[in-house]
Amino acid sequence: MDTAAPLDLTHLMTDLAQKAKAGAEALRLAGPEARTALILSAAKFIRARQADILAANAADVDAASTKGLSSAMVERLVLNADRVEAMAKGLEEVAALPDPVGKELARWTRPNGLDIARVSTPIGVIGIIYESRPNVTADAAALCIRSSNGAILRTGSEALKSALAIFAAFEDAFAEAGIEAAVQLVPTPDRDAVGLLLGGLNDAVNLIIPRGGKSLVARVQAEARVPVLAHLEGLNHTYIHTAADPEKALNVTLNAKMRRVSVCGATETLLIDKAVAETLLPGIAKALEDKGCELRGDAAAQAIYPMKAATEDDWRTEYLEKILAVRAVDGLEAAMAHIKTYGTQHTEAIITEDVEAAEIFLNEVDSAIVIWNASTQYADGGEFGLGAEIGIATGRMHARGPVGAEQLTTFKYVVRGAGQTRP
Repeated sequence: MDTAAPLDLTHLMTDLAQKAKAGAEALRLAGPEARTALILSAAKFIRARQADILAANAADVDAASTKGLSSAMVERLVLNADRVEAMAKGLEEVAALPDPVGKELARWTRPNGLDIARVSTPIGVIGIIYESRPNVTADAAALCIRSSNGAILRTGSEALKSALAIFAAFEDAFAEAGIEAAVQLVPTPDRDAVGLLLGGLNDAVNLIIPRGGKSLVARVQAEARVPVLAHLEGLNHTYIHTAADPEKALNVTLNAKMRRVSVCGATETLLIDKAVAETLLPGIAKALEDKGCELRGDAAAQAIYPMKAATEDDWRTEYLEKILAVRAVDGLEAAMAHIKTYGTQHTEAIITEDVEAAEIFLNEVDSAIVIWNASTQYADGGEFGLGAEIGIATGRMHARGPVGAEQLTTFKYVVRGAGQTRP
């Protein structure tokens, strides 16, 4: 624990952890129906508090604009009536999910008669550190309730007013249910709160999930004294294969880049086979430019369509803006080699009508999500039918890809005997 942190902050964070721990136990014992009702209640209160949420968000957006935050950061921060309603509907989708706790994952009987079952259980208390995307407050809280986990949410300072207004709906829901709040929100922008959270708060915190930029994740991984489920940057690729359908290539590429440029599922590099680049690239490039996208290409792409020259850094950049790197490649193997060199193992897509090429891509590209003939913007827990997500895990331990309620559980072994003793 960071002993240099102020005593009052230490007391605050310890108190939040203890409340989350006690609330998680109460939530587990309350049962799946009570958890479902709690999430639906939160959705109700989010709708009731829409005016307060939008007012708080407007204050956050004004402050962010005054600070000179990038347009991508501001876009991620903005809420409107439709987005608040989508937030409430997202909670209803989480409420409708099968409860993952107490699920029998496997069961077998040993020759000595012991009956052994592997049963899903909550992880405990999860510290979730995220940057300025207000809807994560609702998604993370609902998923932790669904999985009977306690949570300590710590948002970026730019979204704190919005997060507090959203969190008030969950406080209302816990109060209505008569259950101690298993979800807590750090109410201060003090950066020392993160250090305390990473220290585990006297073993009250069992897992840390960072959702944000490279610097945030690097700090968490370097300083955390408890396990970390990392959500890394989405340096995603769309590869147009030589057997791509031209209409699919155009429509999917436009959506993958331009639907929302600030989300982690946005395509940041377009790879196109040289065999079809002269035919397909001009139309795709013009359509992207017509939507305000700046293109940065290698020499082969520049020879086909006028665009800025790409640098080595462009292949390694998650823009989250209307900028797209473009490279013409010599076939499938070259495309996969580029992804292996520059990708962050988040989401990659191939556009092709060649089944064999698609299967090679899906089998050999080692990313959390691989897609055939669809937009990388489908890299989203809601689109996967998980109701919502806390993030896209790009590591290899415990969970990979969209982290929903099921991914927020661990398991225990339940052994039933009849008086057996071990020889």
